[in-house]
Amino acid sequence: MPPELATYISHYGYVAIFSLVFLQEIGVPNPVPNELVILFSGYLATTGVLSFPLVFLTVVGGDFIGTSLLFFVFYFFGDYFLLHKPRWLPISREKVDRLGERISRRGGFGIFIGRLLPYVRGYTSVAAGLLHVRPRIFLTAVIVSAIVWSGGYATVGQFIGDHWTRLPTT
Repeated sequence: MPPELATYISHYGYVAIFSLVFLQEIGVPNPVPNELVILFSGYLATTGVLSFPLVFLTVVGGDFIGTSLLFFVFYFFGDYFLLHKPRWLPISREKVDRLGERISRRGGFGIFIGRLLPYVRGYTSVAAGLLHVRPRIFLTAVIVSAIVWSGGYATVGQFIGDHWTRLPTT
């Protein structure tokens, strides 16, 4: 992790963690992957800089709120985006339909699994919004996946603890 980012997270704490996780969940790229930010946040809880329960709630909240916002944007405005497709939207209607079929067959479990697959995570929220998956089904699957994914990475970061400094930096 770049030292500047580590200092930023250490200095601004939960606000920095939430904003980095949230921004990546809505599609804004971070200088480092969310997984590394969350692992580092879990590590900071072992050093006493942060509280682990608050780190856990922060990363789960950032994940849940960010992906829910993305879902609702495409739930309400997705058809407009597809009709007036901007260059930054790298998904075709055919890809949405294929993902939609998979999600529809598996329901909430399909959303849960999609949110656990690294590349598919963001597209799952977009596809679910475009397909008008019922918000209750989506939000239930997303909160469980946020607890498993983001909360799991924070927990692993805490378990790494003292070994963090021995991890390779490249």
